[in-house]
Amino acid sequence: MGKNKLRRFAENETFENLFQPSFQEVFNTDYRLKGQWQSGFFKNQNPIVLELGCGKGEYTVGLARMFPDKNFIGIDIKGARMWRGAKTALEEGLKNVAFIRTRIEHIKSFFAQDEVDEIWVTFPDPQPRPSKATKRLTSSRFLNYYIQFLKPNAIVHLKTDSQPLHAYTKALVEQNNLKMLVCTSNLYSEVSNDPILGIKTFYEQQFLDQGLPITYIKFQVNHSGPFHEPNIEE
Repeated sequence: MGKNKLRRFAENETFENLFQPSFQEVFNTDYRLKGQWQSGFFKNQNPIVLELGCGKGEYTVGLARMFPDKNFIGIDIKGARMWRGAKTALEEGLKNVAFIRTRIEHIKSFFAQDEVDEIWVTFPDPQPRPSKATKRLTSSRFLNYYIQFLKPNAIVHLKTDSQPLHAYTKALVEQNNLKMLVCTSNLYSEVSNDPILGIKTFYEQQFLDQGLPITYIKFQVNHSGPFHEPNIEE
């Protein structure tokens, strides 16, 4: 392991806005802040927005700058990456930012019913093999997790360079009669000068530099499921 990673891991331990629970704290049990993120950490009653697979936290921090009246939580398993977002938030004095280092599979342990208003999924692993479909963060498996803590009619966003993941998610939205709000297979050719969609992650910039189009889906979770996998040829 490189010295930079070791240094970042050590510094992560000192960050008041970065939570790194042990496996025992989240496996089949509730994390201590479940249902209490507003009162126990943010000290306000503002809406909570999650960024799943947040990487370096560009969206978490970028949205927090734009919307001081909302709370943002980035979630990822890669501590060396999250170090950048957590450190930037502290340096800028952003009190509406937190990060959680955990696997998304444990997300139900962190949030209570109606605790979360919105979800961003930004450039996740597309899990291209059909046998791995349930590992996709927009799969029916994960939507059935999310609905346990999302408020009614919550919004979910997906930005990805993966056309197959985009098509899969579109089919899932349609299969489950969810409300599609925006769907584009080439975001920047159709939408310009949108400061929210214009936030670029480290990985997004790499894809853009390769000339790959960025896709975007925004949908409303307008019923409580259960959700089912789409009928789609892959």
